[in-house]
Amino acid sequence: MSRAKPAGGNDPSADWSRDECQCELLGPQRTSTDAVRRSARLAKFHVPEIVFGPGSLAELGHCAARLGGRRPFLVTDPGLLEAGWVDEAVAHLRRAGLRPVVWSDVTPNPKDHEIQAGFERYAASGCDVIVGVGGGSVIDAAKGVAILSGNGGHILDYEGVDEVVQPIPPTVMVPSTSGTGADVSQFAVITDTTEHIKITIVSRTLVPEISVIDPRLLTTMPSWLNAATGLDALTHAIEAFVSRAHNPLTDGHALHAVELITQNLLRTQVDPRDFGARLAMAQAALEAGMAFTNAILGATHAMSHQVGGLLDAPHGVVNGVLLPHVIRFNAETWPDRFVALGAAAGLPVDGVPPHEAAEQLADLVRALADDVGVPKGLASLGVAERDVPTLARTTLKDACMATNPRDVEVRDVETLFRAAL
Repeated sequence: MSRAKPAGGNDPSADWSRDECQCELLGPQRTSTDAVRRSARLAKFHVPEIVFGPGSLAELGHCAARLGGRRPFLVTDPGLLEAGWVDEAVAHLRRAGLRPVVWSDVTPNPKDHEIQAGFERYAASGCDVIVGVGGGSVIDAAKGVAILSGNGGHILDYEGVDEVVQPIPPTVMVPSTSGTGADVSQFAVITDTTEHIKITIVSRTLVPEISVIDPRLLTTMPSWLNAATGLDALTHAIEAFVSRAHNPLTDGHALHAVELITQNLLRTQVDPRDFGARLAMAQAALEAGMAFTNAILGATHAMSHQVGGLLDAPHGVVNGVLLPHVIRFNAETWPDRFVALGAAAGLPVDGVPPHEAAEQLADLVRALADDVGVPKGLASLGVAERDVPTLARTTLKDACMATNPRDVEVRDVETLFRAAL
């Protein structure tokens, strides 16, 4: 299997978990000069301009205008139209003197033919700036339209890392869920409807110019989507922290996201009107997104993409099922990183052997998934034993596998899928 190059030029074999690489840069009394030199590897951190807070949707028109917009192409879906957020977004765009065009033919796990249809509508309408208002599927669709408008061809041509070589139109993203991280990431995930798989497109051109994060939009999510996207954010944070490409710039965001999610996701399920918890989850999704777009992900996402492509299943739900199994698998050879994750999740890990801390974290993730109503196994989502060989084979081709902390072979993936059934 060819291994994709991690973001930021980091050495995939680098082990930042070793003690000498965990210096806190607090002065010579805490660490040696040699330790500082060993920890000072090249690290890049690429994120959009971020407008965050209740009511920030009102800034949308100003944001689009600053990027040169005159006729924004607003990508959304029927649920956001029904909830009223599109009307508000359009009003803000018009108030700034812009003439938006709305395209809402996006379904969950956006399909290759939907991207083509969206691009044709974009090209025919004479639009410029692309605005996404919605969850991860909407934002990925908006990115797909942007890719085709700047590069041509078919969206499936761009699978992999750094295949988008030409500039794309400016993009402004407004997330309506607390988990996908698509509004700050260099990823787009599209369903290949012929092969029934999801492809992952990774390119720094896909990081939006501006992300407008208004926690008010989270209040209209159905509970199943709130649970799914919250578990997706937790998976982003955990996989980013143990990724081969993690670095000190991503670690703090990943750990804080774990803390916020484990403290607040269930609160948003029990009381959807708890705005403090909603605000915390919005920040958690943002921080997890900033971590994973720079550190990339791992086996959980590589596997989840294949299930989503096969069954059109909710991505975050699949992550919630798979993540505990992948934690245990990775901890067999790289347990140390899971200690800090366990502490961030509020587990009593002081003095606990790393393998036990990892097991505690896996148990906590499964317990949280239970609490928010996620099934215990993939079989309940429609995955069958006969699907495992194909799912395992396509998993190894996913770009996210390149930064999993443990080397993975096809038989390992088959074992993980069977354990998760």
